[in-house]
Amino acid sequence: MALNSIDSSSKILPNYLSPAVEIIQAAKTYSDGFEALQPVNLNVNSGDFITLLGPSGCGKSTLLKMISGLTKPSSGEIKLWPSNVCSTNKLDLQSTQNKLSFVFQSPTLMPWADVRTNVRLPLDLAGVPRKTADLEVEEILGTVGLSDFASSLPKALSGGMQMRVSIARGLITKPNLLLMDEPFGALDEITRHKLDSELLGLWSSHKLTIIFVTHSIHEAVFLSSKIIMMASRPGRITQEFLINEPYPRTQAFMVSKDFLEYSQIIQASLLKAST
Repeated sequence: MALNSIDSSSKILPNYLSPAVEIIQAAKTYSDGFEALQPVNLNVNSGDFITLLGPSGCGKSTLLKMISGLTKPSSGEIKLWPSNVCSTNKLDLQSTQNKLSFVFQSPTLMPWADVRTNVRLPLDLAGVPRKTADLEVEEILGTVGLSDFASSLPKALSGGMQMRVSIARGLITKPNLLLMDEPFGALDEITRHKLDSELLGLWSSHKLTIIFVTHSIHEAVFLSSKIIMMASRPGRITQEFLINEPYPRTQAFMVSKDFLEYSQIIQASLLKAST
């Protein structure tokens, strides 16, 4: 087991692979003077599975929303693939063939619409012809194991199945970058572990770059190629940890000595970040 820690609070990491996201001195201070996030420097390479980990209020969700363009940074810039720049101006995603999708903490499904309609929503908004869109929906529902529930309303689904619908809706536009804000946090442990394994399969098969927010150390170690540790008051990056374990990762990894050692090191870093 080898775990490399890099102090990234004051530098940009070298870019060895094709960059998906470059964050350069991006910070967020709200109009009332609250400093949510100190200047952040971070490189995310295409194909990475990056997890943002840290105590509540450390700016994980703020950073994710800044990457997505839902929130503007107060200063600095964010580059995607790598030429689309989000500084104090709105991020322009129309000038690139690359796409991103955002999966929120709750499924945010339309309760009156069936699974098929919920998943098809991004294609409807984009003006994709219904026949083409329905074929795309059928394919992605098969991918997430919901083909038999296409006509079901959200209230008829379990929490885990609702989250699968949300993930399917996130994948329907064939994104390159998937941003996920603690999507499994409200689920029971068994369902959570199952969806974590399924997510790694989707990440690999769809050749995604994923930036994932969680409060779970075990989830972070299981999923990530790199863990970004954040601290609060104000929000900032304190350390980066490379998880040097091969994929695919199975449940056997979660009961291994290496997994325990990773978790202990990350736990110590999280405790330090929380003080």
